[in-house]
Amino acid sequence: MSFEAPFAFLLQVENLWEMVQRNPLEVAVLALLAVFSVFSWTVIFSKWLSFRGAQRANLRFLRAFRKAPGLEAVVVASEQFRPSPLVAVFDFGYEEIERQVKQRGTVTNRASVERTIQLGISEELTKLERHMNWLATTASVSPFIGLFGTVLGIIQAFMDLSKSGSTSLKAVGPGIALALVATAVGLAAAIPAAIFYNLFGHRIREIGARMDDFALEFLNMSERTFGE
Repeated sequence: MSFEAPFAFLLQVENLWEMVQRNPLEVAVLALLAVFSVFSWTVIFSKWLSFRGAQRANLRFLRAFRKAPGLEAVVVASEQFRPSPLVAVFDFGYEEIERQVKQRGTVTNRASVERTIQLGISEELTKLERHMNWLATTASVSPFIGLFGTVLGIIQAFMDLSKSGSTSLKAVGPGIALALVATAVGLAAAIPAAIFYNLFGHRIREIGARMDDFALEFLNMSERTFGE
């Protein structure tokens, strides 16, 4: 068995090289699908780690925020939880409050603070959604690219069949089998991208809702600290 394995590998390499020579466009399609798949998996792992870190930091920061006696104490504690989107939202709100307090001695424009917090939430959502469009594109386009490669392979298989003059399935079968690989690769790239796009979209909506709730808690604390 150990002697047969190298020969089987060399045979596969020979078949691959033969496919490259016979239909380079189909090979280009497979290479394009491989790029889509590799990049989408890179995005998936990156987003997974990012969301996991953000969720943990959010919970810890929220506990520290609710225990803090005032905004100044939260500023000191927030340095430990920088991966948290809630910290970024807090920074936006606190900077606006700090500007108003320096100018007038207290918070006089609650609406301005609310708008600033919403800008912070919007900016954090934009960061969370970064590269999500790549997953959506991979999920929607990869099956069609794979189908395109399959059609090219089948056309080439029937052209080879007409040149050989044979009408047996044995003559056309290997070419069609190789052509169907493109569809399989396209689906293999699209299915994980679609699954994680929906999963991450749900996570982003959850974090967005958490930031909206935190904005209310922040405004309540600012009113307790500085009054109306």
